[in-house]
Amino acid sequence: MKAASRNKAKLPASRRRKSATAQAEANPALELALDPVATPVAEAVSPAVATASQGRDAGKERAAGKAGGRAQASAPVSSPAASATGAQPAAGTRTGTERPAQGSSQTAALLSAPPAGSTPDAVSGAARPDTTAAPAAPVRHARRHRAPGTEAATHKLFVLDTNVLMHDPTALFRFQEHDVFLPMITLEELDDHKRGMSEVSRHARQVSRSLDELLAGIEGSIEQGIPLDRLGHSDATGRLFLQTRVLEAPLPEALPPGKADNRILSVTAALRQVFPERQVVLVSKDINMRIKARSLGLPAEDYFNDQVTDDLDLLYSGSLALPADFWQTHGKDMESWQDGGMTYYRIRGPLVSSMLLNQFVYLEEDGGAPLFAQVREREGDRAVLRVVRDYTQARHAIWGITARNREQNFALNLLLDPDIDFVTLLGQAGTGKTLLALTAGLAQTLDQKRFTEIIMTRATVPVGDDIGYLPGTEEEKMQPWMGALEDNLEVLNRGSAGGEWGRAAAADLIRSRIRVKSMSFMRGRTFNNKYLIIDEAQNLTPKQMKTLATRAGPGTKVVCLGNIAQIDTPYLTEASSGLTYVVERFKGWKHGGHLTLQRGERSRLADFAADVL
Repeated sequence: MKAASRNKAKLPASRRRKSATAQAEANPALELALDPVATPVAEAVSPAVATASQGRDAGKERAAGKAGGRAQASAPVSSPAASATGAQPAAGTRTGTERPAQGSSQTAALLSAPPAGSTPDAVSGAARPDTTAAPAAPVRHARRHRAPGTEAATHKLFVLDTNVLMHDPTALFRFQEHDVFLPMITLEELDDHKRGMSEVSRHARQVSRSLDELLAGIEGSIEQGIPLDRLGHSDATGRLFLQTRVLEAPLPEALPPGKADNRILSVTAALRQVFPERQVVLVSKDINMRIKARSLGLPAEDYFNDQVTDDLDLLYSGSLALPADFWQTHGKDMESWQDGGMTYYRIRGPLVSSMLLNQFVYLEEDGGAPLFAQVREREGDRAVLRVVRDYTQARHAIWGITARNREQNFALNLLLDPDIDFVTLLGQAGTGKTLLALTAGLAQTLDQKRFTEIIMTRATVPVGDDIGYLPGTEEEKMQPWMGALEDNLEVLNRGSAGGEWGRAAAADLIRSRIRVKSMSFMRGRTFNNKYLIIDEAQNLTPKQMKTLATRAGPGTKVVCLGNIAQIDTPYLTEASSGLTYVVERFKGWKHGGHLTLQRGERSRLADFAADVL
């Protein structure tokens, strides 16, 4: 009676094993298609079919010596889901940014890890029957080699969420040697977002065009995968797989099956069941989507390709503190000269290798003369330093504005340097970013006549609820977003002579040279001899930042301002912000400069609030 009860309890699991075996036998071509080293000509047998076949052979041998028909006569067959949950994602895996050698070593380490002995079902959570019987002999697949010495298991299969493609339309080609899978619901969501003039709509259309070009002229079945290097992306050596048949895995009842995110989770779980040997990883910009995936036992990652740094504390600051023994270690064979009223030093030493062009260096000694200089040249262990102009002194004031600290002094040197075309200023609230940029722009536009006008724009991302449509012209619509401009113009105009009439005339003159433009109409334009200020640049994506930076024509200077701690754009983080992106990409360029402002100068209240809140 006890044996009969145990057999009856195992019946649902047995039916599930038979169902999984039947599904694998019915679709052997699907596993062949997604195996990165399987040849289309060779005949491949799925692990589920092989295991079931060996189980039947073993059952026949046992049945020869026993009374047939009992459930114990068939060897237990592990379900594909059970095999899938044995593989865990590698710690620190980077999506779309890892080099091939690094990715292969991480994958090999992952695959060498011993599988879990008894793991709950990652998808349905149902109890499993005892599978402690001896495992069947592994079945080897017929293989085609991507590259000499490359194993199948080293290539991951990344399932892309729709928001990844709408964030970066070139994401398909950012996974190097790994394969990419697009669920059908992802294509449906791209189709839903393709209408409109927003950046998201443009990205959706760009992805659709890329898919159309990839599919054009394909010979044979697309189930074998589409080479991603067909469009000239030589780094993308993997394949693109589209969902061509029903792929579903049961999800908990709390997850509605009709929701797009849950359907992508179901497809990911089904892929792990069909291909337990492969690393199937979901890639999504949606934090909650990744949380749900991990709660179901599915590996999930953020899209890391456009993230230039993991640790923001290591973000390039634009300045470098020199050690106290700097002159002792770097003063040998030092040369010094003056040119154009500026003092230059040619130094040599070990610290030069860590310096970048246009980086500021400083040395402040108690009782000694301080050094504030900028790296102008660097070659090997030799560098040329130029002593910066001291804008903290009243005789060097710009429109009545003087630098209040070391970083502001460095920033004004960057903003007023005619050899610098691209400047980025980071800093918390109240550090003077907008005031310094506007002051330098007015001095070079109205006084030095270097630029014809100042163009100011910003990302129109509200902090709270959107106020809706705004009436008027382009500048009138942008006016509510330009409160910082008005506040700083009031500060600059405060000391104008001539009383109220003089201040009014000065304000009109200033506004006649400042144009407020919307980012929505920037594409296709070219600005010649303009001073372009991009405020609140932390809310821009890397693609938007590229669009704005490439608007610069001859004689144009671009200044980007922002605080990466105040990002309001959805799916954008400090590491993936366009401002962080350009800071790392432009560092060391001889016509670009960056500085992070540390000290707030707005008021003691603002400084204290920025520190404690």
